[in-house]
Amino acid sequence: MPAASSPSRRPHSGNRRDESARLAVLHAADDLLVENGFGSLTVEAIARRAGVAKQTIYRWWPSKVEILLDTLIEDSDKRIPVPAEKPTAASIRRYLRGFARFVTRDPAGKVLLALIAEAQHDADTATSFHKRYLGPRRAREREMLTRAIEAGEVVPRLGADATMDALVGPIVYCALTGSSLPRGLVDTLVDDLLRPGTD
Repeated sequence: MPAASSPSRRPHSGNRRDESARLAVLHAADDLLVENGFGSLTVEAIARRAGVAKQTIYRWWPSKVEILLDTLIEDSDKRIPVPAEKPTAASIRRYLRGFARFVTRDPAGKVLLALIAEAQHDADTATSFHKRYLGPRRAREREMLTRAIEAGEVVPRLGADATMDALVGPIVYCALTGSSLPRGLVDTLVDDLLRPGTD
């Protein structure tokens, strides 16, 4: 698996945030994650890199996970938006290719992989990840597939959620394990699972 009005946006307590400082924190968290990994990422390090006080960050975000989720939501919105207008087999294929590039080549995709990994052994991370990111994105993906089915663009072999799991699962697995994506994987998944007509 948002528009600016997405329900994934979480209201933050504390004073109104200065936009430049907010962006500095998000960029710092993103950069430090790529450089040092999730385990070494701290709010203190983010504050130093962003040039803001640690107390300021804690007024805006309760944890580094919430900072990373804000980063992931914004980066996903820009780089891999879910097709919203008249989805076709071709637009779904492009979306999946973009997702594959995001998680295997884009440094911002490392945030998604880190949160998936952390969610496996931290219940609070899992809950927040599903509520703020995965749930809203899956809802848009489900709508995308439903509209494509209604338009006769695709005829999935499985239900919408199982189809999306089967489409993105192999891509995420390759990214998590550091394996290269087999050439033609996305096309094979689309052709086998969606059974599209002629693009």
